[in-house]
This record gives sequence, structure tokens and C-alpha cells, in this order.
Amino acid sequence: MTGPEERAPFSWEALAAELEATREEEAGRPDAADPAIWDAVAAELAARVAERPAPAADDVPPVPAEPEPLPLPGLELPAAPEPEPEADLDPVELRGGLEALLFVADGPVDEATLAAALRCPVARVRAALADLAADCDARRSGITLRRVGEGWRFYTREEFAPVVERHLAEGQRTRLTQAALETLAVIAYRQPVTRARVSAIRGVGVDGVMRTLLSRGLVTEVGTDPDSGGGLYGTTPLFLERLGLTGLDELPPLAPLLPDPVALAREQAAEG
Repeated sequence: MTGPEERAPFSWEALAAELEATREEEAGRPDAADPAIWDAVAAELAARVAERPAPAADDVPPVPAEPEPLPLPGLELPAAPEPEPEADLDPVELRGGLEALLFVADGPVDEATLAAALRCPVARVRAALADLAADCDARRSGITLRRVGEGWRFYTREEFAPVVERHLAEGQRTRLTQAALETLAVIAYRQPVTRARVSAIRGVGVDGVMRTLLSRGLVTEVGTDPDSGGGLYGTTPLFLERLGLTGLDELPPLAPLLPDPVALAREQAAEG
């Protein structure tokens, strides 16, 4: 009994040669244009391909491995930064840190940001936030901790809203101090004027007084000084409304309000 016939390894070149020979052979037949002929040719070729053994693993050339990139001279990649160790905070420190961060935040802060600042696991921060919110509610604190979207933020409790509204309303009705009135007068008569110029005229700093006038809506920034780059300030329509004026031209003349230069010079000489 003879052994199995050895078959040549499959070759795309041999398959192409067979296909071309078959096409030339069939082209001379009168029924060469019949699609069924080419269906039969395709079926025969498919059978021949199936009979051919797949190439042995040893015959397949190995794929060359990509060479490792050579380091450029004088260029070293920085090492990955090591993660900072987590802080071992006790519950009191963790709550205090959360309160401080939420107090200074301008908007809701997400748990991941709080955890990164405190160097604590997010799960522990989430549990501490829930405890803090529950504690504020349990003791009817004036503030409440709420989850808004993906972050947390402090809010005033709704039941104390009348107290807050009354405080804000009374603050708007309080009288201006003498320093605020003097600063407002300088701005009204010298506008547009810089804050530094107002300080020079009054002889004292006016930062705090300017914040008061700005919050009351009596003055506003109207431009920028081209020489110094500082802001220029002027009065607002509310200022005219409070004084009962229709325009700045109705401000009282400043000259009659100024002291007599001769009397002022004598007074300064006497003090000297």
C-alpha cells in the first residue's frame, strides 16, 4: 500500500497560472460566453484550493519584531510622577477640610475635586459629605449642604430667608459715612476720575469706600485711563435719582462751597 501522495504547498502564482490556462482553453469553445461555464471553472478551482494543504507553521516566515526606538542623544523622557500618598485624616479633620473648601468655593464642587484636595479616597469624601448634610439638617443649621448636579454647595436654609432679606434691605437703607460722601462728591465733580486721583484729593486710601459705593450702585467704572491704565469711575443714574437731579449740570456750583483761600492760608500759618 502506497502512502499518501505528497502535495506541493499552495501558491497564489500557481493558482493564477491555472486560471489563465483554463480561461484560454475555454475561450476556444463555442459556449465560452455561457456564464455557467465560468461557474463551473470557479467551483473546480475552489475544490482544488480546498484540496491543497495549508502551509506548515515551520514554512511561514516569522514576522520581524519592531525594533525598540533608540533614545535621542541628550533627551531623556521624564519619569512618571509618583502619586501622592493619601492623607490619614480623622473624621473631625476631614469634616473641617470639607467645610473650608465648600465655604470658599464659588460654585458646586464635585467629589473627585474635594478628594484630590484632601488626598482622601472619593468614597470616604462622599460618606463625609452625606454625614455633614445630615448633621446640618438635624440641628437646623442656618446653612444646608445640597448636592447640585455633580457637585456640593452650601446654601442658606429656606426658613431663614426672611432674616436674610431683612438684613440686605436694611443694609441698602443705611446712611453713607462721611468718608463715603466725600469720595462720592469727588467722583461727582471730577468724573471720569481714577481711584488713585480720588485718593490723592482726599489724602487717604479709598478702596473700602469705593467698594461700598460700587455695591450701592452709586458709582460705576466707565472706562480706562490711557496714561495709567487704571479704571475711570463716574456716577450712575441711581445717583441722580437719589439726589433728585435730571443731569450732572444741575449739581450745585462748587466754588461757594470752597473755603476762603485767605482764611485757609491764615489757618495753616497759625497751625504751623
